[in-house]
Amino acid sequence: MLALNDKYIKLVNKCEKELLNIFNDIDSNSFIFSKKVLDAFHKYNISESDLNGTTGYGYNDVGRDKIEKCFAYVLDSEDALVRTQIISGTHAITTALFGILRPNDTLLSITGLPYDTLHEVIGIKDNNSSLKSYNINFDMIDLKDNDFDYEKIKSYLNSNQVKMIHIQRSRGYSLRDSLTIEKLEKVIKFIKNINKNIIIFVDNCYCEFVEELSPTSIGSDIMAGSLIKNLGGGIAHNGGYIAGRKDLIELCAERLNVPGEGREVGPTDNANRLFLQGLYLSPSVVASSLKTSILTSKVLEELGYNVSPKYNEPRADIVELIYLENEENMIKYSTGIQGSGAIDGNVDPVPGDMPGYEDKVIMASASFIQGSSIEISCDGPIRSPYVIFQQGSLTYDYGKIALINAISKLNE
Repeated sequence: MLALNDKYIKLVNKCEKELLNIFNDIDSNSFIFSKKVLDAFHKYNISESDLNGTTGYGYNDVGRDKIEKCFAYVLDSEDALVRTQIISGTHAITTALFGILRPNDTLLSITGLPYDTLHEVIGIKDNNSSLKSYNINFDMIDLKDNDFDYEKIKSYLNSNQVKMIHIQRSRGYSLRDSLTIEKLEKVIKFIKNINKNIIIFVDNCYCEFVEELSPTSIGSDIMAGSLIKNLGGGIAHNGGYIAGRKDLIELCAERLNVPGEGREVGPTDNANRLFLQGLYLSPSVVASSLKTSILTSKVLEELGYNVSPKYNEPRADIVELIYLENEENMIKYSTGIQGSGAIDGNVDPVPGDMPGYEDKVIMASASFIQGSSIEISCDGPIRSPYVIFQQGSLTYDYGKIALINAISKLNE
């Protein structure tokens, strides 16, 4: 049983009252996104029979095909690949990179070093199955003052042949700001004016339904994300999506499955129901996650901790950074989040080794779905400056309870 500290209940309630105008704006956006999802369901005549999946090869899966049309509609994309065979955001990104790039092509990141789990995919860290092992080149340009370094981008593109540009919107485990649609739109126009044939790929994890537009609304050629984050609504058991230009999606489908069969195969079992229900609920779930993040930002700042973004700053994703100063505080806070969950709430998180990460990582995810970061969760590498990355909450009330418990543990 949770024993929430009255002192911190009062603090959280006080902060909550001061955030009502911001929360009203989030609810207004959730209404807009909900209508768009419902419009997609009606446009493609989603029926009860579409909830049934297929087995074996997955031929003639009408529900799966309609789901992909719904995702494309919601994300303002020509086409989409939405599959249970995609196991993570990293897998979705990897599928796109290997599907589109060819030997001697160059992939350029303009957001600096990509997320840790992509290092072996790209070949930053040696792996015999990396892009590098296929003679696909990689280079990167760091951000400048939390924005794109336009001067270096222009110079590089005028001097080198680049097939694809990689943009990671969310921070990963870096400390820079996440990238808003406004910044993204500006750099995409800038790049296309230099060379319209460059393929612009966006890692859109944690960002769906946070802002009104998506990357493919404003000129990105292709993007990818995970369904145990925003668009799965806490319902999808696994899966991921790739959305964008139809010709690029076809290449990704053939990479994921089999050349010559592509998107025509891929059994869904019971995933159709979960994908559709998850998408249906996702505007509300993302709104709850945003409110939880903003409340966390406000409360932790009042307690004297450095946070990012600040509660009143623009947001591009659902992630909140909390600078906790030392390993002990990271463990305490994570223990509070874990102890607030529905599943394995009695387990104390401890730092440990994780595939794809160089530092030990602490992770609290007392979730119904393993690794589901749209449910209330937090994690971070055990390294200076000892930052916890918090995301999610299926409902705002559960997020609020988790926050009160976490700060109670932190200040014991």
